[in-house]
Amino acid sequence: MSRLRIGSLELDSPVVLAPMAGVTNVAFRTLCRELELERAGSTSGLYVCEMVTARALVERHPVTMHMTTFGPTETPRSLQLYTVDPDITYAAAKMIVDEDLADHIDMNFGCPVPKVTRKGGGSALPYKRRLFGQIVAAAVRATEGTDIPVTVKFRIGIDDEHHTHLDAGRIAAAEGAAAVALHARTAAQRYSGTADWNEIARLKEHVTDVPVLGNGDIFDADDAAKMMEQTGCDGVVVGRGCLGRPWLFAELSAALNGREIPTPPTLGEVAQIMRRHARLLADHHGEDKGMREIRKHIAWYMRGFPAGSDLRNGLARVSSLAELDDLLGRLDPDVPFPRDAEGPRGRQGSPSSVALPDGWLDDPEDTLVPAGADMMHSGG
Repeated sequence: MSRLRIGSLELDSPVVLAPMAGVTNVAFRTLCRELELERAGSTSGLYVCEMVTARALVERHPVTMHMTTFGPTETPRSLQLYTVDPDITYAAAKMIVDEDLADHIDMNFGCPVPKVTRKGGGSALPYKRRLFGQIVAAAVRATEGTDIPVTVKFRIGIDDEHHTHLDAGRIAAAEGAAAVALHARTAAQRYSGTADWNEIARLKEHVTDVPVLGNGDIFDADDAAKMMEQTGCDGVVVGRGCLGRPWLFAELSAALNGREIPTPPTLGEVAQIMRRHARLLADHHGEDKGMREIRKHIAWYMRGFPAGSDLRNGLARVSSLAELDDLLGRLDPDVPFPRDAEGPRGRQGSPSSVALPDGWLDDPEDTLVPAGADMMHSGG
């Protein structure tokens, strides 16, 4: 059986759901766990919530606090922090400990969005090695004496001329991180092109005292097995590959544990999954916002399936659970899962130069906290 240990957490599957803004809320995580239990007989991986900004958490921003919602039986509860300031990091992690908000803290140093990097946050920050180390150390210090492990996720670097992942992995492990995860793209790549799994292998060779997880271009069960075989990584982190396919975790768990991979769902089964997802979103957000949220998911769910333009347009504007039931009832339930629905999902974008603060690259040892980089809203 393929297992993964992250500090005190013993996981029966080495598969982690990557935090995605507007996606990995309690509704989506619940659905993924339900489908893994239904289709693979277990809920064995780690499902991480949307990214939460440390400052907003400490200031108890209502939207941020709502984002920290976990299901009544969800375990382990995994929360990702975005942070740029060691003091705020400590306060947020201590709040998580004192108020029992989560069982695991992941730290985001991989966000490539220009509004984040131009202020020195996200994937720009590991370039400042000492500041990066101080932030990780602050979170670890706040969780000392608890069973809450701290993990760190980052990218290869800013661009091809400024790789930071080997230093970041070494520093994170030295400061007490229980595992590190690498999205095998630079910030300049965003989500375009191909993830460089060779860099995951390099990180695994470089960091030997904590688990190394790989992220990038895992779209089916074979991809996960290939990444682990080719890189030697201890686990995989799945992001865009599960958009519109929350049952992917059942397939990954089965494949990595030597069990038969479940048959992909028919259109009728996908319709039932959409109904369940919509209900969970309505429970979390209220029906009005829940229906607005489900629309983007419907586009991912329907990829490759036959449906007329009128029906697709109706689904794209659905505004109530009753209307959704009616529209989904018009689909042919016997249509098998389409082959052309496999492969990359979500926005890939194009590579571009990374927006950075003036003089950011001048001194990698600088520990000055970037001004204003933590004022963004939780979720990205």
